[in-house]
Amino acid sequence: MALATTPVSNNLGDYTYQAIQKHFKKILKWEKSVKKDEDPEALHQMRVGMRRLRTVVSSFSFVLSVPKSVSDRNIGKIARKLGELRDLDVLKENIEANFQASLPSRELKYLQKVFEVFHKQRENVAVNVTKTLKDVAYKSLKSSLNDWLAEPSYQESATLAIELVLPDLLLPEASAFLLHPGWQFGSSWNQNTSADKSSKLSELLAGNNEVLHSLRKQAKRLRYQMELFVDFYDETYTGYVTEVKKIQDILGEIHDVDVLEEWFVEIFGKEFSEKLPTFVNLLAEKRQQLWQEWQPLQTRYLQLETRQQLHLAILHPMRSPDIMSS
Repeated sequence: MALATTPVSNNLGDYTYQAIQKHFKKILKWEKSVKKDEDPEALHQMRVGMRRLRTVVSSFSFVLSVPKSVSDRNIGKIARKLGELRDLDVLKENIEANFQASLPSRELKYLQKVFEVFHKQRENVAVNVTKTLKDVAYKSLKSSLNDWLAEPSYQESATLAIELVLPDLLLPEASAFLLHPGWQFGSSWNQNTSADKSSKLSELLAGNNEVLHSLRKQAKRLRYQMELFVDFYDETYTGYVTEVKKIQDILGEIHDVDVLEEWFVEIFGKEFSEKLPTFVNLLAEKRQQLWQEWQPLQTRYLQLETRQQLHLAILHPMRSPDIMSS
């Protein structure tokens, strides 16, 4: 599918065009491989392309005039289907990379049962992904995007200079990130007050980990939006982008440990800790390690100076570059 091109410009309309074209091209590049389920990396890349496309369509809804099939909601549905399969792959990769080599032979036998369940679930989800990429919604998305790229349509704000509106675009997302209740979660917990740190940490997170997962998703939204405009800012801004990604990654790993534990409990029931005691201890150690990595970031973003500097970085874009990065 050949994509239309447009000259580089620094107004909102043309910049949005380039972003949509870039992410759509990435989606098309990996589609064939994902349909054949040939490579986990292809699935990852297509999912990223879909998520970033969704970010552009959502962030620039006041600029674009696009068909209903290109809505945030429709793109999100397709991205979630890809995400279900990718999450299973990450789950298995996590077990193999961080836990499998440290398990005794007795527990490795139980791990084989886990992998059998994984393969059955993955087969079903992979079928759904292939079906999704062949159904009307996805075909309509592709057709509509290709038509729009050939003849783009915008709202009145498309002619505005980017640097004029960057703070207005970014500050609401930054505020949602900074005001998220996840920053307060466990902030008063002192891991040095108990000899059984891992047990106490598990108790802290039990039943409350969704607030951290929600903060992770908010960090991802902010990061994706900030990354759209790195060409217009200095190294202070870029440093915040890197730090937000780190926050997203650490919280993502904390969530992965929670999901992994829930998955094993679902398979083995109440006997989980008895059948896999080494694995249970490894999970607790991993959770402790990640929490120690998280706490300095949590403390930093609860400080006034950090928040003010983030706002200031967003408030002062540089002049538009002559050529935007591809």
